Amino acid sequence: MNILVCVKQVPDTTEIKINPETNTLIREGVPSIVNTFDGFALEMGVRIKDKQETKIVVISMGPAQAANALKECLSVGADKAYLISDRAFGGSDTLATSYILSRAVKAVEEKEGPFDLILCGKQAIDGDTAQVGPELAEHLNYPQITCATDIFVEEGKVKVNRETENGKEIWETALPAVITVTKPAFDPRYPSIKSKIAANRAVIPVLTVNEVTAEPERCGLKGSPTKVKKIFVPPRKTGGTMISEETAQESAAKLATLLSDAGLV
Repeated sequence: MNILVCVKQVPDTTEIKINPETNTLIREGVPSIVNTFDGFALEMGVRIKDKQETKIVVISMGPAQAANALKECLSVGADKAYLISDRAFGGSDTLATSYILSRAVKAVEEKEGPFDLILCGKQAIDGDTAQVGPELAEHLNYPQITCATDIFVEEGKVKVNRETENGKEIWETALPAVITVTKPAFDPRYPSIKSKIAANRAVIPVLTVNEVTAEPERCGLKGSPTKVKKIFVPPRKTGGTMISEETAQESAAKLATLLSDAGLV
């Protein structure tokens, strides 16, 4: 089994900085973490690896510092990692990003062999668009299943427990396929000291725009039809009144009085 996991290094949500001219996130020098949902996707891949012979390859598109996220993935079960990095990719929206990743998939397959399963997080916590995984599937012309909470591979097919607004569904499709992952019932594993040391020593190959044979006009800001008008960090809410009377009835009465005095009821 050959599994590819797409991961993204995202800014720590407490340390977001924004370029006011381009309305894009400033990633250089900002504390970053592996996108939470991508961590879930990797854990599902490693759980498959626990049950059958499997090779897991992780890729990430981003600046040089994204290699740290890939090393973290290597420490918890991934076997190989590739960084997709080039100044031509800067400012890519979801359409450009998914196109670049689709070209990167083909470039990595030339080195690692065809992938049976491609896993992505449901969405990135910095953009929350949930578009890249499905768009990647479209570029590759692969079937896709979104919002997976568990994945089972059986006889050339993948069966997925899928979360919906109304409950849960069980879907099945042939391989190869793209699956996006949401929060499962289990937590990602922690690296051992030995695996973390080995991962930190790993040399991460870098694939540029030429090596993934991407068309420059479809990358970066030039290849991004989405234009961001404004992006900002919402102000933290302050103030508020704590109601803590001796009984629930007294608290409710106090709340009703406050709302009445404010003219809200």
